Amino acid sequence: MADNERALEEGIVTDLKDRMTYGSYLDLDRLLGAQHPVSVPQHHDEMLFIIQHQTTELWLKLVLHELGTARDRLAEDDLRSALKHMARVKHIQEVLTQQWSVLATLTPTEYAEFRGDLGNSSGFQSVQYRAVEFALGNKNERMLGVFRDHAENLAMLTAEWERPTLYDEFLRLAARRGLPVPAEILERDVRQPYRMHESLVPVLTAIYENPHEHWDLYEACEELVDVEDNFQFWRFRHLRTVTRTIGRKVGTGGSSGVDFLQRALDLTFFPELYAVRTEIGR
Repeated sequence: MADNERALEEGIVTDLKDRMTYGSYLDLDRLLGAQHPVSVPQHHDEMLFIIQHQTTELWLKLVLHELGTARDRLAEDDLRSALKHMARVKHIQEVLTQQWSVLATLTPTEYAEFRGDLGNSSGFQSVQYRAVEFALGNKNERMLGVFRDHAENLAMLTAEWERPTLYDEFLRLAARRGLPVPAEILERDVRQPYRMHESLVPVLTAIYENPHEHWDLYEACEELVDVEDNFQFWRFRHLRTVTRTIGRKVGTGGSSGVDFLQRALDLTFFPELYAVRTEIGR
């Protein structure tokens, strides 16, 4: 073997005619041809901007896939399998949060040189991001109107709006286990944003104060908290990246920009799971 050269093993397939290949399986020709910069002349850093958001959308697609299955498993009383899917979501969230560090290499000066070419395109319009928020409990019927001109996106988000959230399915499972989850939660309109129910806190307190009796429910509660914490880390990293890149400019989609993102940090998915921490050990 020549220095610093690895010989191909005899069994490696090199005649790929009429075979499924890595590229054909992943549809790489289409995937790698889906970056279409609009700046004229093309700005070097627009490719970073496009790929950052396209990869985010791919990961969001997988998050939705996993959250959908996790809810199915909870509805089937298969908590162990649901926890597996939730664990995968957590790892994806970590990747999504770390991705902001790549976009943060785009300086305000560089972004300003092509931001004006982006029109009104904005991450606010990400239907998959909204679907993830809906799946976790931050539902907002008015968001459906943003997608009224795209039938497929509207149908997908409407289905998510009408579907029980991850928390709904967990609490229903807990009720089937015999825990006294209030009827007002079990019978709530799942199209509405999930809001704090003080009456649920004692139920969760019982889980936390008797972990060996409710071990898998106890574990699930902490998994849910991890998911919310990770989502908030993502929101915060988004806020800080936007702040360092455009300051307090109005967003391309018409929002107030940083102030709008700041208010998202006030939203919560599983409020009682945080409230219960005040009660434990009292």
